[in-house]
Amino acid sequence: MIGDPADHVPAGPVPSSRGGTRLLDLVKVQARLREPDGCPWDREQTHRTLARHLLEETHELLEAIDADDDAAVRDELGDLLLQVTFHAQIAADEGRWDIDDVAEGLIRKLIHRHPHVFGDVDVAGSDEVLVNWEKLKAEEDGGRKGVDEAIPASLPALARAAKVQRRAAGWGFEWRSVPGAIGALREELDELEEATSPEEAEEEVGDVLFATVAVARKLGVDPESALRRTIAGFAARYERFVVLAAERGVDVGTAPEDELRALFREAR
Repeated sequence: MIGDPADHVPAGPVPSSRGGTRLLDLVKVQARLREPDGCPWDREQTHRTLARHLLEETHELLEAIDADDDAAVRDELGDLLLQVTFHAQIAADEGRWDIDDVAEGLIRKLIHRHPHVFGDVDVAGSDEVLVNWEKLKAEEDGGRKGVDEAIPASLPALARAAKVQRRAAGWGFEWRSVPGAIGALREELDELEEATSPEEAEEEVGDVLFATVAVARKLGVDPESALRRTIAGFAARYERFVVLAAERGVDVGTAPEDELRALFREAR
């Protein structure tokens, strides 16, 4: 048994950390901004008015991570943390809950979902950890739900597909190997080639994308992050391609496809 979550919280400063004392200062600053004589803008905000800022800060953090910009990651994490403390302070001002309630809930969740660390469960590796995570999450939610239930429809499609697949894997539906997942992807590509109408093509493209997400998961790759990197790489390569075409007097709109392909390969 895992027991009381409080029994598992390390005493004293966290290793390799200053102990989080500045986090408490942040909470105090946030509370001060919301006081009657604080900042008018901060006092006017609600969960709903802050929602777009939360989304913007999340995307800015993702861009910093994709760019491997360590200083930007630190700064953007701060901006995202501000959103957390801001929402918690709004709730605290309304007498509903506060940042300690948020932290307590998270601590309990982390300890419950890591029985291989805080309990006596053995796992073979990270894949099994994720499977157990979904099972334990289902227990917390009162039993198994629909495979896509409570997974936000607003998530990017690739991220939502990965989350749906992880939940299904937690219930035992999972390709056991990378070759198995790749084989399923090849089958979907074959079916796409055989599509005879726009409707069939749309359905098969969806199946190909879903199967690609499964392959990515088995390889330990986040499909959303991988696609973002590919888009950024393509954009940079395309700009080099345009410069090369201009230098050589190639009209991109009329040049033969073979010539354009050769030029694009050169732009790597």
